[in-house]
Amino acid sequence: MADSAHPLNRRTFLIAGGLAAATATAAGPLLPGTARAAAPRPRTLPGDPFTLGVASGDPGPGGFVLWTRLALNPLAEDGLGGMPSRTVPVRWEVASDERFRHVVRRGTAAARPEAAHSVHVELDGLRPGRDYWYRFRAGAHISPAGRTRTAPHPAAYGPALAMAFVSCSQFEHGWFTAYRRLAEEHPDLVLHLGDYQYEYKKGVYTVPGGNVRDHEGPETVTLANYRLRHAQYKSDPDLQAAHEAAPWLVVFDDHEIENNWAGDIPEADSDTPSSEAFRARRAAAFQAYYENMPLRRASVPKGPDIQIYRRVQWGRLATFHMLDTRQFRDDQGCGDGYKDCPEATDPKRSITGDQQEAWLLDGFRRSRARWDVLGQQVFFAQRDNTEGPVKKTSMDAWDGYVASRDRITQGWLDAKVRNPVVLTGDVHAHWASDLKADYDDPSSKTVGSELVCTSITSTGDGKDSNPADHPFLKINPHLRFYNDQRGYVMTTIGKDEMRADFKTLPTVRTPGAEISTKATFVIEDRVPGVNQTYLRPFVSAKATPQPDGELIQQTIAKETQP
Repeated sequence: MADSAHPLNRRTFLIAGGLAAATATAAGPLLPGTARAAAPRPRTLPGDPFTLGVASGDPGPGGFVLWTRLALNPLAEDGLGGMPSRTVPVRWEVASDERFRHVVRRGTAAARPEAAHSVHVELDGLRPGRDYWYRFRAGAHISPAGRTRTAPHPAAYGPALAMAFVSCSQFEHGWFTAYRRLAEEHPDLVLHLGDYQYEYKKGVYTVPGGNVRDHEGPETVTLANYRLRHAQYKSDPDLQAAHEAAPWLVVFDDHEIENNWAGDIPEADSDTPSSEAFRARRAAAFQAYYENMPLRRASVPKGPDIQIYRRVQWGRLATFHMLDTRQFRDDQGCGDGYKDCPEATDPKRSITGDQQEAWLLDGFRRSRARWDVLGQQVFFAQRDNTEGPVKKTSMDAWDGYVASRDRITQGWLDAKVRNPVVLTGDVHAHWASDLKADYDDPSSKTVGSELVCTSITSTGDGKDSNPADHPFLKINPHLRFYNDQRGYVMTTIGKDEMRADFKTLPTVRTPGAEISTKATFVIEDRVPGVNQTYLRPFVSAKATPQPDGELIQQTIAKETQP
């Protein structure tokens, strides 16, 4: 089940704009013409208000969050979706079958103008470990139906969990085909690890060959800007399909607000250079983020602050520790970038902040899960980009906060966490790596595993690559895999192993490309580190393509643990 480090009280929640007013009632079914005669006729809307789709999230054993946001005109410049400035009642229902023959819960929620007509419905009391379907109605209009799922009972493992994780979907850089292909895999759960949307105005962030579509509006700074940008992304049918397919666990990274921000500190060349102006920008971004995500009421923002780190338990099988590596971090060392930076090893510096770090370490000590999964934003393992004694690493990743990484790693070792796995986004490429006790000593003990997903679209197509030729893998032997195409990672988490299929697309410049598996890695129960079991061969663009089916299988023996 989900828990929060700082749950808000009822008064704080209600004065936050009534962002989630849901009441379980005896309201009639959503099918037209079946409302009770005594009920007042709702004022009609002049068009379909469900242009942004539906979503669910943060599943527990008894329920989940249901989300929608009404918008008659998603690209309205004021960010309010062309909706009237009045509260609109939205009826919702949950069924145990996709045809809604067996409705198990229904009720009414208030879509309020001060919350951009968003709706958050938190449900509990449902059966654990099973699929449900849901939909909404506003006036005569019925939303698409979404599929969601409750987590297993806390004492049960349940069946193997099909979980996908994704990050970095820059609207301008390509079509969201990866979201569509992910939906077609019918996962039980989706993790989005940040950069759900990007802040730039049209044409600022471009890729070779030019962007394939454009952002609407200026760089996002105001609440209206962020609402409009979220609406533009949510209007994409492929993204809507991915939300309809499964419940999501979401965390933000930097671009939901501004590139490479840290705490109260904006980017060096920010449009909001002062801390005061940046906190106002944070408040606007967090308000819009909550309005557009299937988050529980514990994440209702309080001005420039939002509670996003939280734990979600998937029975006894897995505990997901969802982290926030932006809001509480110290500023990046030495002006950011790849540096040989003495600040990176300062023991006082933190990427999580003291309170979140203590919460995470306590979670390790309390966990009885088979797999402890950190859903987080930036590269965890060391990535030195230069040979020789000088070490140049990214100040924006955990390499810029070495002591913080060491404390977290030691924490899971002290707690005897059975299978620690870090899931990461941000870097627009697929990676897999062993996590080491000492990254400067290749023979040191492997103490965990990291899987990194590429982007949905960010930086455009990229290209197929031969992992053996990547210089980072030669410099850092604990890094085991790399690929520079767009896609996602599809995992299957069972009691005995976690399997990760690295999915790639040949292009995002045109819609509809087919997905394929570039590589498969397995993490065995109680055996830290990644074990490659499959690799599709690299074919140079100049080489004659191989016929379908000419794939290679390989098993790479795990190194002997000291």
